[in-house]
Amino acid sequence: MKVYGGIDLHSDNSVVGVIAEQDKSQYCKRLPNDLVRILGALEPYREHLEGVVVESTYNWYWLVDGLMAAGYRVHLASTAAIV
Repeated sequence: MKVYGGIDLHSDNSVVGVIAEQDKSQYCKRLPNDLVRILGALEPYREHLEGVVVESTYNWYWLVDGLMAAGYRVHLASTAAIV
């Protein structure tokens, strides 16, 4: 089963979500902006996770770098460019 991750990044917290192919929510939780906590939330889905989309806000660098260093396929999304 393929799953997809998305992270809505805010200044001091993030909403981490994982959905299955049929848009069925597997996980959704607001977490503090702590790389270890976010990686822990994604870990149960790692084997089937196709990628993680991160909103390109002013503070995305630490999260994208951390996810990539942990081996996740990351997609950076600009909310201004998405219609």
